[in-house]
Amino acid sequence: MHEQLRQDAEAAILFDTTVSPQVDGDWFDPKYWHGRGALRTQAGGRGGVAVIATPAGECVLRHYRRGGMVAALMGDRYLWTGADRTRSFAEFRLLQAMTRLELPAPQVVAARYQRVGFHYRADLITRRIPDAQTLAECLAGGWLDAELAQEVGALVARFHRAGVWHADLNAHNVLLAQAALYLIDFDRGRLRSPGQGWRVANLQRLRRSLLKLGAATQGESVFDETIWTSLMYGYERTLSA
Repeated sequence: MHEQLRQDAEAAILFDTTVSPQVDGDWFDPKYWHGRGALRTQAGGRGGVAVIATPAGECVLRHYRRGGMVAALMGDRYLWTGADRTRSFAEFRLLQAMTRLELPAPQVVAARYQRVGFHYRADLITRRIPDAQTLAECLAGGWLDAELAQEVGALVARFHRAGVWHADLNAHNVLLAQAALYLIDFDRGRLRSPGQGWRVANLQRLRRSLLKLGAATQGESVFDETIWTSLMYGYERTLSA
């Protein structure tokens, strides 16, 4: 990995030259890729996901958008507190750290912020993980058994063991590909010191997500005895390995 920064008074682009030797502002413009027949969209996230066919391979372009009630007021703007604290630059560097730790997360390509007065807008480009579906999609298709739950638990434990805290650990951010499982969308995530408190809270967030998406159709007690017990078995075994 080799980080390079391009900036002017109002914007900056951070990119990994080992993935792409050159990245400019056009890379973050969906219209640019659409005009070249290199853009397609798919469901997911806030406003969908833009998949772009770049010289570095197929990538995902994500524009940071607020959620909840604050979205009506701020839209896609965030308070400026410095370049290194922008959502895009922070996630870029966290993903780089996870690559060095050999954790199964998307490979980061580039990040950008555009400053507007006291606020900024941000974008991130990562390599697309091919032939994959989310755990939420698997659950909707009726495919979540004890074996898969154990693998999900082991996946989460690998990140927790390395001190990686995922700010929004839910079934939409667990990705199942042919060769492996991945965690995606590390916006607001960070590296933390080992601690049971944040690990348990992270797991409980995932549990609430599974229940909300209908994993306990036969009752919560059955869910606990089969799915959650298996998930925690995979988690504890990997965490202590």
